[in-house]
Amino acid sequence: MALFAGVSAVVGCRAADTDGITPVPQLLAFLPWLLVPTGLGLLAGLLARWWAGLVWGVVLLGLLAWFIEPYGRAGEPSGPAVAELRVLTSNVEFGRAAGPLAAAVRRERPDLVFVEECEYTCEARLKRALGRDYPHRRAVEGGGSKGSVILSRFPLRAAAGVPGTMGMPGAVADVRGHAVRLQLAHPMPPLPGQLGLWRRELGALRDYAAADRRTPTVLAGDFNASQDHAVFRRVLDTGLRDAARLCGADRVPSWPARTAPTLGAQIDHVLVSSRFAARDARFLDFPHTDHRALLVDLSLHAKG
Repeated sequence: MALFAGVSAVVGCRAADTDGITPVPQLLAFLPWLLVPTGLGLLAGLLARWWAGLVWGVVLLGLLAWFIEPYGRAGEPSGPAVAELRVLTSNVEFGRAAGPLAAAVRRERPDLVFVEECEYTCEARLKRALGRDYPHRRAVEGGGSKGSVILSRFPLRAAAGVPGTMGMPGAVADVRGHAVRLQLAHPMPPLPGQLGLWRRELGALRDYAAADRRTPTVLAGDFNASQDHAVFRRVLDTGLRDAARLCGADRVPSWPARTAPTLGAQIDHVLVSSRFAARDARFLDFPHTDHRALLVDLSLHAKG
């Protein structure tokens, strides 16, 4: 009964479209894995011939199956493709994975690179290693987890980033004559005692996404939230689409890297507006970081 009660509390918050209080937001990140205690509870109920418990467990299984389905809009743009671009986002964990990231960038050759937790030495290292191929950048400098940078092959125009505890720079890229809004995402995680801050910073990203729905937009980074968090779904409700979801990879874990892809949550995302199509999404494993990087191939389309 204790297994079912715990799962019911989390599933109830998901059904009510709320993230609740600690420990619910932390458990919501691992919603699909709640199938395990639910299955164990069903087995125990069957062995004990607890028929009410079996009904309870079957209802929970049905709700979990429903909520595991992908959230958010899909579909293809109606206009012709006008540009192709590759986007990479990576949390390098206090700059420790800057070297492996630079090697992956040289190998995969993305057009845009969003780097979270890129402190002073990380930014300098990336500039030395990649500055010639990525002459355009927008950064919020900081130590530890506070520094972040956007690297670009395309010319960038300055734009106000989203304020946050950790750096979240923004820019407008000139992608073959088409303006594209860029915003790095790195809100605070849902730590006990700091859920309000987590919600406010994700709310600020939601406000950014909603402020201009006409200009093509790429919002990428470590969101510290999955599609099972109500506050992240509010970002998707602005019309942005999750590139991994468009490619059928919406449940591939990106964190923690040590146990992914077997166990984990997808909290690293590349969100794009409706004029983008996603052709491929791959998660890359780097040493020295607790996040997997996400690499997506996109095409930008003219208005239909």
